Amino acid sequence: MEFKDLGLSEGVLRAVEEAGYKNPTPIQEQAIPAVQMCRDVLGLAQTGTGKTAAFTIPMIDTLAGGRAKARMPRSLILSPTRELAAQISDNFVKYGKYHVLNMALIVGGTSMDEQIRNLDKGVDVLIATPGRLLDLFDRGKILLADIKILVIDEADRMLDMGFIPDLERIVSILPKIRQTLFFSATMPPEIKRLADKYLSNPKVISVTPQTTTSENVEHFLVPVPHFKQKSAAFIKLYEKEEIKNAFVFCNRKRDIDDVKKFMRSKNIKAAALHGDMEQSERTEALNSFKANEVQILVCSDVAARGIDVQGMSHVFNWDVPFHAEDYVHRIGRTGRANSKGRAFTFATPMDDKAVAAIQKLINKKIEVLDLDLGKAPPPPPERERTEPAVRQRERHHNRHEKQNHRHRSPADNIEVEKNTGGFGDDDMPSFLKK
Repeated sequence: MEFKDLGLSEGVLRAVEEAGYKNPTPIQEQAIPAVQMCRDVLGLAQTGTGKTAAFTIPMIDTLAGGRAKARMPRSLILSPTRELAAQISDNFVKYGKYHVLNMALIVGGTSMDEQIRNLDKGVDVLIATPGRLLDLFDRGKILLADIKILVIDEADRMLDMGFIPDLERIVSILPKIRQTLFFSATMPPEIKRLADKYLSNPKVISVTPQTTTSENVEHFLVPVPHFKQKSAAFIKLYEKEEIKNAFVFCNRKRDIDDVKKFMRSKNIKAAALHGDMEQSERTEALNSFKANEVQILVCSDVAARGIDVQGMSHVFNWDVPFHAEDYVHRIGRTGRANSKGRAFTFATPMDDKAVAAIQKLINKKIEVLDLDLGKAPPPPPERERTEPAVRQRERHHNRHEKQNHRHRSPADNIEVEKNTGGFGDDDMPSFLKK
């Protein structure tokens, strides 16, 4: 099947063709007709399956025939992260270039005044993160009574980031009669409850998670005896490999800045990208990386979700991912569009179970690359006693003597000066004697 067989408008087909696409992905092939028929959709698919285009392309045709009122958007797309929201925005710009649709991006960390001005012009497509959207709503700067299409993207990530209460409040504000498109990579019980609550007779589309790695990517497992040796392993590979640009993935946000500082200490141009950074800092880091001003982007899975950089030469897993599916997603950032890529994963002995889960998922052994890092450094010696036990007891006894000294009463042979300026018993006033 080709895109021209899906009944799309001439303008959308022209934009899709100019973007270099001819055949839809499985989720696009099933979701686009369902959206065109105004059905609710429950899509189970991971990033990289083309699901963003699966809802943006038909939404462009659906919204082309109307016009938005000031501060009353006609459609709402909720995203868990600012980077993913920007990626969705790029899709509307790319595929809607031959349609006149107003779009606004409402995310935290950017000027609220500018966002309000955009809403005042009338918005056909509103792409927002939950927190900033509720902030504007509570200030009376936006009305949600005219929403005809609601898209909840990456619902499981919203659950992980604690957005479910905000999500439930937003949906309670929207019109009851609307079309709802619900996308999630996984279906934990909480997400299933929300899907059952918000969707009406949905078209269920399940795209099997990608379990095979691209043939264009050579990937290696680098044994690291101790986690402190990861830096030495990276430097060895950095000196050996011809690295144009690379993602370095860490599992924890607190490690990202440490890895970035280490690379900069070695005169490597590196930047960090994680959820605790200000939006201006995140935008600057991403733009610098895309402009090849920064060679290495150290990031987390959540922050890098939805970011697509063409021509990526390398991927480094500083940490073995917690979930096996994330391994396929991470190393799939390189080796795109028939180009070659290389990926390296640093694994300590504590990562054996996670590595086994990855190899079971992809149904193959990952080639081991031994960098001869030597043995793990010995643990720090325990603190030894430098004094005999008797001397320690004496010191302990003397410490108590010093504490008791603070509370001792004066010695008997010390004369106490009598206060002659006070009242005696005979001349004391009667009211004091009582």
